[in-house]
Amino acid sequence: MDTQLTLEEQRAAFAKKRFIAMPIAGTLVWTIIGIIGLTMPDSWKVWSLWIGCGSICYLGMAISKLTGEDFFNKEIPNNAFNHLFMVGLVMALLVFAITIPFAIQDYTSAPLTVGILAGLMWMPWSWAVQHWVGYFHTISRTLLVLILWLAFPDSRFVTIPFAIVAVYLITLYVMERRYQALVSNSN
Repeated sequence: MDTQLTLEEQRAAFAKKRFIAMPIAGTLVWTIIGIIGLTMPDSWKVWSLWIGCGSICYLGMAISKLTGEDFFNKEIPNNAFNHLFMVGLVMALLVFAITIPFAIQDYTSAPLTVGILAGLMWMPWSWAVQHWVGYFHTISRTLLVLILWLAFPDSRFVTIPFAIVAVYLITLYVMERRYQALVSNSN
């Protein structure tokens, strides 16, 4: 952490990042989960959720090199808001303590619980960058997942993943516009 910068300066530096690698990874993974939900047996559907959501972070790290975000670039100073995001991520992962036992009782609960918990870290992100899109992502995703889980019990492994993909696509569009506006304003 750079102790030379104030907290507001660190927040401003954090907010200037592009942030699209992880949502691209989430979009790809949830698309695959939805396709598996359409085509594979129930056990594959459940495993696709566990493995897929567990791989989003790693896939995002790989994609970050292509988007210019490069999470492993040691020349970019770390700051308190990077740490806040990681704390939010760990907080969301800890919710698996609820998800796993619930899924053991009813495997069709997995799209509901994983679909919601995997979107929770957007709330602190939105606060940190002072932009509404993270709030939109978490709230719309939570409401859609819950509504679809209740309304379409026989297609939970299809409707929920594709709704999450739709939310991701809107989020990515808004995030990229946000980033392009930042780049334009700094020139």
